[in-house]
Amino acid sequence: MNTFSIAIHGGAGTLVKGMMTSALESEYRAALKLALNAGYKVLEDGESAVKAVETAVKVLEDSHLFNAGKGAVFTATETHEMDASIMDGKTLNAGAVSLISGIKNPVALAKDVMEKSEHVFLAGDGAMQFAKELNYKLEDDAYFYDELRHNQWLEIKDTDSFQLDHSTKKDSKFGTVGAVACDKDGNIAAATSTGGMTNKKWGRVGDSPMVGAGNYANNKTCAISCTGSGEFFIRGVVAYDVACLMEHKNMSIEEASNEVINKRILEIGGDGGLIAVDAKGNIAMPFNTEGMYRASKTSNGKEDISIYK
Repeated sequence: MNTFSIAIHGGAGTLVKGMMTSALESEYRAALKLALNAGYKVLEDGESAVKAVETAVKVLEDSHLFNAGKGAVFTATETHEMDASIMDGKTLNAGAVSLISGIKNPVALAKDVMEKSEHVFLAGDGAMQFAKELNYKLEDDAYFYDELRHNQWLEIKDTDSFQLDHSTKKDSKFGTVGAVACDKDGNIAAATSTGGMTNKKWGRVGDSPMVGAGNYANNKTCAISCTGSGEFFIRGVVAYDVACLMEHKNMSIEEASNEVINKRILEIGGDGGLIAVDAKGNIAMPFNTEGMYRASKTSNGKEDISIYK
């Protein structure tokens, strides 16, 4: 039987140890463990990598600690615009949604785009119409309200500033969330979900819902979920870049991931990290920031929940 494994992340960025209270750190670790175990149990039960990554990301979306789902940041107009994507490495099928609001679990809608439509990517009003046709329940604004997120927005509202939610206040919550998994059959999958940037305007979209930029999966190479400065991850086509290095330069998942995060993305001015898994269950979780909320678990008995380097 194939080694099966899962890795998750809750964002990468400015995480100064001195600003993180032990109580808050415990809260983050508990949230990561909950998501990790939920996804791992799916794999343990012999179900697909796709189901495992969706399950893990939903748990992260349901936590107010991360910038996805419940904890999504506020836009310039004091609303929430969420993005998500999912990809099946066995079939190369993918689904993505962007600029959606009121949806509790954007990753579930992305999966429905993959499985219940002829398309890959739906955005804005069209994505919402698709959700309505599938009888999605829309949460009211109060569900997504978080005081810390709102305060982050109040600090820069009515200005031209926007921020990755991890890039100013050292104790701020932040984080695109994601998961990658390899199941018992050696199939891999990736899912990513985010609330985007605080005070973002004009329907800005980052790398998270873009296949090849913030999310990618192909059984021949790897499954990747990214977090960081989205504009740079789009320009660097980061998720696919890792897969390319593995396919065309025969790099291992560790080598390819490190090359992209610690060299190529830095050369164009980007920062962040990614989680990666290959079809043998090997995991890599590089980042070039002070920290990245991350966790992984394999059927070999290895488990890791970390925040700093």
